[in-house]
Amino acid sequence: IAVHSMKDMPTEQPPGLTLDCYLPREDTRDAFVSLGGGSIRDLPEGAVVGTSSLRRRSQLLNRRPDLTVVEFRGNVQTRLTKLRDGVAEATFLAMAGLTRLGMLEEVPHSPAAPEDMLPAVAQGAIGIERRATDNDTAAMLEAIHNTETAKRLAAERAFLAQLDGSCQTPIAGLAEIDGGTMRLRGEILRTDGSEALADEMSGAVEDGADMGRAMADRLLVQAGDGFFDWR
Repeated sequence: IAVHSMKDMPTEQPPGLTLDCYLPREDTRDAFVSLGGGSIRDLPEGAVVGTSSLRRRSQLLNRRPDLTVVEFRGNVQTRLTKLRDGVAEATFLAMAGLTRLGMLEEVPHSPAAPEDMLPAVAQGAIGIERRATDNDTAAMLEAIHNTETAKRLAAERAFLAQLDGSCQTPIAGLAEIDGGTMRLRGEILRTDGSEALADEMSGAVEDGADMGRAMADRLLVQAGDGFFDWR
């Protein structure tokens, strides 16, 4: 088996492999990390923000075009050191990562509401890949499979696939379930943040994948030619 962060996985698997086991999903939100606290809105004009995520970069420039966004890589400790050294005033991490590392108390952060920064498709989800013909492993994994995560990811990843996107593209998506109803939100952006298009749909949970494809098609019509200059 192979264990993956689902936001980094392509929407199609190689022949002979399958992804059909998902763990309970962690917090899907982004974490705004700054030694001075606050949020995106509290940053002074012209502040420098570090991120290596094209989605976050595009969203930041869309919400705050006055900001300067610089490349920011490394593990959590490396990024905190860069903040202390003044390389940037703020950065972003995934709430799920901070939770799993047990660093929620150690890292100064505030969760970014999805209304302000819609997360990456499948953010916070862990998937387990196996050989498609390995029935013994499939039976073993059934004990830890979380069906709600699977249903949410079916909608989000169908949305991403229809847009022909990946984790390296400025696309965001989030599916949430309340009873038998799914709410799906999606956003596509130009890489420079100059334009963002968002949409939302609600429907039956079992129709999640169809909703994802339909919402992607609606956004493609709105976007028109030339929007996806990152392709």
